[in-house]
Amino acid sequence: MDQPEEPSITDPEFENSDASFIQQVQRLHKLTIYGRWLFVACLWLTIAPVSLWGLRTEMALWQQYFTWVAVRYGLFYHPLSTFGLAFCIGMTASVLVWQSRNILFGLPQAEKQRLEKQVYRIRQQGPTHPLWKWVCH
Repeated sequence: MDQPEEPSITDPEFENSDASFIQQVQRLHKLTIYGRWLFVACLWLTIAPVSLWGLRTEMALWQQYFTWVAVRYGLFYHPLSTFGLAFCIGMTASVLVWQSRNILFGLPQAEKQRLEKQVYRIRQQGPTHPLWKWVCH
C-alpha cells in the first residue's frame, strides 16, 4: 500500500501544472453541473407528479374558488405532497443560486481545490475510475 502521497494543492509545481490538467478540472466541473441538473430533473419527473397527484382534489377546488386561504389549507392538510413540492422547488432554487454564483463570481478557491484533488485522484486511479473516460479523455 505504498501509494504516492497526494501533492499539496498549494505547491507551485502542482498549481496549473499543464493545460490538460486545467481542461480536466473544467470537464469535472461541467460534469458536476450536469449531475446537479440531472438530479433536479429526476426530482421533477418523479416526486413532483406524485405530490401533485396527492393535491388533485384540492387543485380542482382551487380552480373553482381560488383563494390563498384555500391554498394554505390544502397544503397544510397534505403534508407529504407539500414536502415533495417544497423539496423540488428548494433543490431547483439551490442549484440555480449555486450556478449563478459560480457564473457571476467564479469558483471559490475551496471548490477549485476540491476539483483539483478529485482530478488528481481520478488520474491516479486511471481507467478503472468511473469518471476516467469523461474527465481524462
